Amino acid sequence: MDGNGRWARKRFMPRGVGHKAGVDALVKVVQAAADRHIGFLTVFAFSSENWKRPEEEVSGLMSLLLVALSKHLVKLKADGVRIRVVGDLANVSEKVRNALLEAQAATVDNSRLILTVAFNYGGRWDIVQAARQAMLAGVPADQLDEATLSRYMAMNYAPDPDLFIRTGGEVRLSNFLLWQSAYAELYFTDCLWPDFDDRELDKALASYVQRERRFGDVGSSGEGEGAIGSGDDNDDGRAGTSDAV
Repeated sequence: MDGNGRWARKRFMPRGVGHKAGVDALVKVVQAAADRHIGFLTVFAFSSENWKRPEEEVSGLMSLLLVALSKHLVKLKADGVRIRVVGDLANVSEKVRNALLEAQAATVDNSRLILTVAFNYGGRWDIVQAARQAMLAGVPADQLDEATLSRYMAMNYAPDPDLFIRTGGEVRLSNFLLWQSAYAELYFTDCLWPDFDDRELDKALASYVQRERRFGDVGSSGEGEGAIGSGDDNDDGRAGTSDAV
């Protein structure tokens, strides 16, 4: 969800105003995703690299999170949204950690949309923590394969994302869901996150359904991906509304 600061700067406003507008955009996108029967929506709320930002901005982001949960949790719960949190919560303040865990517990019975909030998260951290968990569980080295390691990833409860959306004009993954996004369709847009709405979501979905997902197979077109970097062949060749974003 990139571009909050630039959105504010274009309007000669403080960056914090942009982050507030970003929260408002997120609330609308969650509703739009649920209305489109998307089962899983994962958002990069705060990365493990975001601690490098000015202390005042980080503090403002933490305060904004607390306000947003207080303001929107009741409606999210009523709308059938289940909140899941992934990331290294040991290194965030007790107040923020408790708020996130309470939101998760409050919505545990919901299933209309699984909203995963990646907080103090990094894709490399996720892979390392999964490997450590596997070792602590006593998984022998010769039995550690992709399927086994996947069970220890932070999002082992969710399917791998079908569609990866990044706003704000940046064209990189920035350490987000590195393991899970191995075969995701990537969609980059210049739209700044506070301006991202249901129409922009529909543009992303329209782009997705035009793509043929081959996973290394030849697909219906008969033109396979190159052998270098090709993946497995478990795709059924269909394109449809994305289940996981």
